[in-house]
Amino acid sequence: MFRALIATTALTALTAGSAFAQIQEPQPTLSLSATAEVQLAPDYAQVSSGVISRADTAQAAMRANSQAMAAVFAALREAGVAENDMQTSQLSVSPVYSDRREPGQIELNIIGYEARNTVTAKVTDTDRTGAVIDAMVEAGANNINNVTFGSDNTEDAMDEARRQAIANLLAKAELFADAAGFELCGIRRMGEAHMGSPQPVMMRASFAEDMAATPVAAGQLTLNASVNADFCIAE
Repeated sequence: MFRALIATTALTALTAGSAFAQIQEPQPTLSLSATAEVQLAPDYAQVSSGVISRADTAQAAMRANSQAMAAVFAALREAGVAENDMQTSQLSVSPVYSDRREPGQIELNIIGYEARNTVTAKVTDTDRTGAVIDAMVEAGANNINNVTFGSDNTEDAMDEARRQAIANLLAKAELFADAAGFELCGIRRMGEAHMGSPQPVMMRASFAEDMAATPVAAGQLTLNASVNADFCIAE
């Protein structure tokens, strides 16, 4: 019994030793990342504009606002903006309070009501952005929020940014290997960091009564790509 136990223990130790000998050290790796960016001309503009109306009652404020906004929508159609490219982005009615309280007064007095209606219009011809803004203002718009530029066709430009990022990554890996004196034996893993959608260029239009149209510069969109990889190092 005792001899059998010794034999079993010896066999177990031998097996464990053999398994331990088969465990190899993890292969050294080089982890790197790289980025690239490309620029793209926008193919549309979005103009956010509307009307702010004030009156003694909420009904009167809304009525005045509705009449003014009807003229703004008509001006957009006349300027060539399609119905599907117009969207109401804000509609509200709220009380307007006095600036100060009377002695002993707890709450501010309501002195009127304010109605706000904002439309976001997509202008597919960016060269006409200024003319569209002018048409809205002439029709009665008195609140220009912002002008943004974007593109509906970013896939090809994004792929080019990815190609450039991968080329930068491979060049960086070769630089590290050459500087440190080792050789690379392949790529063990490669991935892309999420950079999000290209951010539209936001601009504010400048107004001048003596100009033919409000000057608006479309600029360029910037698309970013980021990749990362683990390279194996030859031993």
